[in-house]
Amino acid sequence: MGIKIIATNKKAYHDYFIDEVYEAGIALKGSEVKSIREGKVNLKEAFCRIKNGEVFIHNMNISPYEFASQEAVDPVRMRKLLLHREEIAKLSRKIDEKGFSLVPTKIYFKNSRAKLELGVARGKKLYDKRETLKRKQHDRETARAIREHHK
Repeated sequence: MGIKIIATNKKAYHDYFIDEVYEAGIALKGSEVKSIREGKVNLKEAFCRIKNGEVFIHNMNISPYEFASQEAVDPVRMRKLLLHREEIAKLSRKIDEKGFSLVPTKIYFKNSRAKLELGVARGKKLYDKRETLKRKQHDRETARAIREHHK
C-alpha cells in the first residue's frame, strides 16, 4: 500500500527553509484517526518541541469525529511523536544550533498508519519570502506561456 497525503503545511514552506525531513508516528486516540482520514486536520499553527527526550506536537488541530461513541478529545491537545531515541538525540542537537526549529510539514497515511513529516527548519527573512514569491510567479508565467505556445 502506498502513501496518501492528508494535509500539507504550506505556511511552513513559506516561512522557513526546510533543511532535513524526518518521518514520525503520532500517538492518537481512536476517533482522531478517523478524523484525519476524512482530512479534518490543520497543521498551519502547529509546532514541535523536544521535552525530556520526547518530541511533542502542539497546536495541531484535529476536528472531533462526529460519529465517535466516546466523548470527544481536545482538538488541539499536545500529542506525542514516535521517533527512535537516536533520531531524537540528533534532532535536539540540531535544534540547539542557532536559528533551527522543528516544523511539521505533512501528515499522511503510510501502510494505514498516520505519519507526520517533520522538517528541521531555518526561519526566512522577509526578503527571502519575497524572492520565493517572485520565483513562483515567474515559474507559473513560464508554464502558462509554454502551454499557450503549444496550443
